[in-house]
Amino acid sequence: MNVRLRQDTILRTLLRNGSATIDALAQEVGASRRTVLRDISALRDEGYTIYSEVGRGGGLQLDPQSMQKASRLSVAEVFSLIVTVGAAKAAGAIPFSGLADAGLAKIEKALPADRVKDLRLMLDCLHVGNLAPGFDLSDMREMDDALLPAFELAFLERRMLRFAYRDKNGRETMREVEPQAMLILPPLWYLVSWDPMRDDFRYFRMDRLSAPEVLADRPFRKRYIPFKEDVTPYSSAIPK
Repeated sequence: MNVRLRQDTILRTLLRNGSATIDALAQEVGASRRTVLRDISALRDEGYTIYSEVGRGGGLQLDPQSMQKASRLSVAEVFSLIVTVGAAKAAGAIPFSGLADAGLAKIEKALPADRVKDLRLMLDCLHVGNLAPGFDLSDMREMDDALLPAFELAFLERRMLRFAYRDKNGRETMREVEPQAMLILPPLWYLVSWDPMRDDFRYFRMDRLSAPEVLADRPFRKRYIPFKEDVTPYSSAIPK
């Protein structure tokens, strides 16, 4: 678990349980006591008020009001905001686009440097193309909210991803792949991956994916993707 996800888990645990010991937090995030103590110190530096209870068995408590003051968006959340606004602009369907861009700029400026870097890496993985005319969208579903956070970790740390996939006939299988890119063919989103079992690239419709799991011990290398000519990087496809 990377630093950001570990610290977010600590915050959620403290908020949900009211208090927790260092040992309990260490077990929750799969890290050492020393690592958790460093995370607590870093969170306090960011503005979160975390009290230490004195005495045997004492733990930590989070002031809920400090969550509002120091609340931070994840890379996946900012990514989704940028892409949503960008897609609406491309379709010519967003009013007050100037205000939307200004708001996103403020959000990006408020991000720590490491998150800005992660955000840019995520956006670099995104490509846009055109869906074939007459494509059947009758079985299109909403995407699982768990996908983007899992993709964030898989893309940034280049770890393999396991998920359940339902094909066009409704048959579900478990897949383990190397995520290489995301492709938008409006209104569909695809995960472009290298499938080691088939020794080739595969395109998975994201609305057919569920139960994503990052395989922390399965790193992989980035590969060149032979996209079609009409596919372009997101950064050059969306109007400024």
